[in-house]
Amino acid sequence: MSALTWAVAAVVTDDTGRVLLCRQGRGERRYALPGGRLRPAEGPVRAALRDIRAETGWDIELTDLVGIYQVSGPSGEGAAGRAGPLPDVLVHVFRARAAGLRPATDPPPGCRLSWHSPDGLPEAVTPLTRAAVTDATAGRSGVLRDVGWVPGTVASAPLPAARPAEKSRPAGSVHP
Repeated sequence: MSALTWAVAAVVTDDTGRVLLCRQGRGERRYALPGGRLRPAEGPVRAALRDIRAETGWDIELTDLVGIYQVSGPSGEGAAGRAGPLPDVLVHVFRARAAGLRPATDPPPGCRLSWHSPDGLPEAVTPLTRAAVTDATAGRSGVLRDVGWVPGTVASAPLPAARPAEKSRPAGSVHP
């Protein structure tokens, strides 16, 4: 394994079940789940709430943890440039709901937000986004997946570790 980065993301849905996606930058960028990196001494729950509000302007309610996804670069290959190989990223992916009918603040420039039906995601989504939306909408939690950087390279951990989400958990409760 190369350098390790900890990150968070959320499958944020609205009252109709659509999923919030962000398309960063210009040109042929792919759609991704909102989220970001953990800061030093910050837990995944706090990071998810902070990063998603900062990136999208939306306040969210986390309902549970879909799973932990390892995004791995191609083995044995370095990235172009002087930085060396791409880091492996461990992403805590949460299931969440948008709190309210509108964003609490205006999103910063650079992230074009859009809502999508889970069964009609855009073609240009990251592998992590496609896998996490599939798992979240299937009601899975406790998922452990290895997701490659390259589109179409999703390797699943044995799915007996995945189970349907518990319906009896109170809304807004998250167990760190």
